[in-house]
Amino acid sequence: MKVVPLSPFDLSLAAVLILALAILSWPLKLQLGKQLLVGGLRTTVQLLLIGFILKWLFASANPGWLALMAMVMLLAAGREVMRRQQRRLAGWWGFGVGTISLFLSSFSIALFALTMVISIHPWYEPQYAIPLLGMLLGNTMNGISLGLDRLIQTVWQQRQVIEARLLLGEPWSQAVGDVRRDSIRSGLTPVINAMMAAGLVSLPGMMTGQILAGSPPVEAVKYQILIMFLISAGSGFGTLAAVSLAARRLFDHRHRLRLERLTTR
Repeated sequence: MKVVPLSPFDLSLAAVLILALAILSWPLKLQLGKQLLVGGLRTTVQLLLIGFILKWLFASANPGWLALMAMVMLLAAGREVMRRQQRRLAGWWGFGVGTISLFLSSFSIALFALTMVISIHPWYEPQYAIPLLGMLLGNTMNGISLGLDRLIQTVWQQRQVIEARLLLGEPWSQAVGDVRRDSIRSGLTPVINAMMAAGLVSLPGMMTGQILAGSPPVEAVKYQILIMFLISAGSGFGTLAAVSLAARRLFDHRHRLRLERLTTR
């Protein structure tokens, strides 16, 4: 199957749609015009840059450079988790909770997939390792961000109720238990919706890309099923870890709610 190349003019036509959306947002006072334009520009620059980096990395297949790139991706994802929260944990914790959770979930699941499922040799083959880790980090980042934002916002809004339950003798884990469960559900909702709609409502991005690149549809479907399972597991474990760590941080060893450990953007 022939792959149709895209010219800069073709991409600029698609960019006009983002520009039109940004212009439309101004009279509606959505305050999203600047973010849309900056996001479009960052998408273009970042993806072009990563394209050149991946081309060089695929040719060298050096595990040291692969580890460095994976670390940069992890730190960038941890930073984005922190930036998307209206309120967040103060100090190092605001960055650390998301980053640690991303590392524990995405890296371990990517390693499992590369060594046990795909079973490529060497397991750090950049053609497989970097795209797989990128998809896991990106989707897990969204789940963690939603879960943490829901947790902290709800605790802030229901602080008086939570403190009343603490005064009645409940431990911190029980006083915040309902909020924690709702926050984990919030983080998992996007991936559950994606699994429910896959193939029926939408054709996921990886499968579509493989088909457009000429891969047999059935083989593309197999890889998409694998990716959906890995992403769902990564988002689930990552959100569970992040919400649990953040919830514990909001209380001290005497089971007191410590809202001074929060800060706003």
